[in-house]
Amino acid sequence: MLKVVEVKTKRQLKKFIEFPYKLYANNPYWIPPLRIDEMNTLRWDKNPAFSYCKARYWLVYKNNKIAGRIAGIINYRAIEKWGHKYARFGWFDFIDDIEVAKCLLKLVEDWAREEGMSGIQGPMGFCDLDREGMLVEGFDEMGTFTTIYNYPYYPKYMEMIGYSKDVDWFEYILEVPDKLNDNIVKVAEMVEKRNNLRTISFKKSKDILPYARAIFEMINEAYKDLYNVVPLSDEQVDFYVKQYFSIVNPDYIKIVLDKDDRLAAFGIGFPSLAEALKRTKGKLFPLGFVRLLKAMKVNNSVDLLLVAVRPDLQGKGVNALLMKAMAEACWKNGIKIAHCNPQLENNLKVRSQWKHFTGQQNKKRRCYYKDFKAQ
Repeated sequence: MLKVVEVKTKRQLKKFIEFPYKLYANNPYWIPPLRIDEMNTLRWDKNPAFSYCKARYWLVYKNNKIAGRIAGIINYRAIEKWGHKYARFGWFDFIDDIEVAKCLLKLVEDWAREEGMSGIQGPMGFCDLDREGMLVEGFDEMGTFTTIYNYPYYPKYMEMIGYSKDVDWFEYILEVPDKLNDNIVKVAEMVEKRNNLRTISFKKSKDILPYARAIFEMINEAYKDLYNVVPLSDEQVDFYVKQYFSIVNPDYIKIVLDKDDRLAAFGIGFPSLAEALKRTKGKLFPLGFVRLLKAMKVNNSVDLLLVAVRPDLQGKGVNALLMKAMAEACWKNGIKIAHCNPQLENNLKVRSQWKHFTGQQNKKRRCYYKDFKAQ
């Protein structure tokens, strides 16, 4: 017998957030997210995305124990931009029980129909900077702090329940070479001179802040045609700058400026926080903050999070400048391994870059959908 509880109080929201820490407690590949980040993202009074999104959260109990959780989200800007009236599901976790999975998805489906939606897709968040995509390959690979991990039975049940693939993302793990490919170096030097560009590095995280808004403006412009992306609002930009830019390691933030000091491109990396987050179980206190700070400074792997080139400079080799700058940062800090953030399957320009490095595609994740009209 399953019991459904809608999350309406902060106490219930805390239980919602806590559930995966128990579900994956003995899994060596799951990386616990920071609990404070989860709370700030899911709280109606904290996340500025609620100015254009609507959301509801549910818990499902079995034998008086939490057996699953799910969030239902309606992003009205996405509907307006992309033209399909789909709700989203996210924060979707459940025990190995198909009836629990069915119950959770039906809660969002029924709500979506009530709201006049024609379908549902996910897992997705409020915006493209939230975790998205269910893992379908790479279950025995270490996760990263920006991506979803799930058990192999998740995608199996999705197909059994009637969901179909909408889009896939690929992830890569690369060895940091002792020396860059000569072609990359030559292209970087040529592009730098031809376009009168210069690469900027930083010594302190506060030195990055004057460029933060320009970085997010470029994200809005460069990513606008990618799957389900909607522009971030000014309030969201402030939210993410406050959440992340004060704790970054400046060695892995690289920006390229043109002759007029306008932002031409940027690359953002982050020392891997996987092991530190596992040890702290997603908690900042009492020792979590110290362990995370140590991981920011002493590490042998880096997560490559975001890269963007201004549209008028795309296809001109500017990415070679970023590769060169990031490689130099890795050499300086003894980084041996780079984990690439998810890249859309049809983003062949980005994915083709990795042929210059020793590595492999090690994970694949998927967004599923169900169209109510097709049923």
